[in-house]
Amino acid sequence: MPTLTKIAWIKPGMATNQRKIADYILDNPEKTVTLSSQQLAQIMGVSQSAIVKFSQKIGFKGFPSLKLAISEDLGRKNANSGTNPNILHNQIDADDSLVVIAQKLAQEKSNSICDTTRQINYLHFEKVVQLIDEAQRVQIIGIGGSGLVARDLSYKLQKIGITTLIETDHHVQISVAQMLSSKDLQIVISYSGKRKDMLVAASVAKKQGAKIIAITGEKHSPLGQISDYILETIADEGEWRSASISSRTAQNTITDLIFMALLKKRDECAKTLVLSSQALINSLDN
Repeated sequence: MPTLTKIAWIKPGMATNQRKIADYILDNPEKTVTLSSQQLAQIMGVSQSAIVKFSQKIGFKGFPSLKLAISEDLGRKNANSGTNPNILHNQIDADDSLVVIAQKLAQEKSNSICDTTRQINYLHFEKVVQLIDEAQRVQIIGIGGSGLVARDLSYKLQKIGITTLIETDHHVQISVAQMLSSKDLQIVISYSGKRKDMLVAASVAKKQGAKIIAITGEKHSPLGQISDYILETIADEGEWRSASISSRTAQNTITDLIFMALLKKRDECAKTLVLSSQALINSLDN
């Protein structure tokens, strides 16, 4: 997980002074790496030991190690900014061999899966699974790469007997949201959590009494503020990327875990539906 992302993720659970330090670092990462712990302490109006303790809370031995990690974050960000014409995607360079590209891609996807599962609050997750299991209907919304994840989740839920509503047209999504009730649920999948059309659909669904579940990489985004439950995805996405590979991998990790949890919860009933569906599909080949 990128260090700046980790700071943003841990920040809500920090004490007041630590949140102030976190805010400063997140707002001024380039300046932070030029400061000593004493200088940062003076700027923040805290003791030098408070800076050291903050660094340790993030998982580093001291402030110099934290600065080095932030510098590496900034280096990756600059490399991915699109100013380098050789960059194909994130850390993948046009001069890389196919073997190296495969290794880098595997590492990127592995990091997304591990970082995303590592930060899950499983008591919170189980509550979300229960809501999906008990919902009369589940509307699933996603656009672009997130739309592919939304369709995959819809297909999986339908396989185990859960009624889903999924539309790719923005206007239809809002119209469907107007049909929801307190017995229904809306799942919104968006890495940024800022798309206006999705926010409108979520606001409409919430007004109708439906619970909103956000699968997003930005828990403090406008979507996060609207939602009743947030399932956060961790992905290393640069300012320029050829495709939403990392974020989509993280989203699929969450949706696949939802499916597995529901499969376990519904047990024999779900297995029967899956086997019956497979038998019908197989019969088409006869």
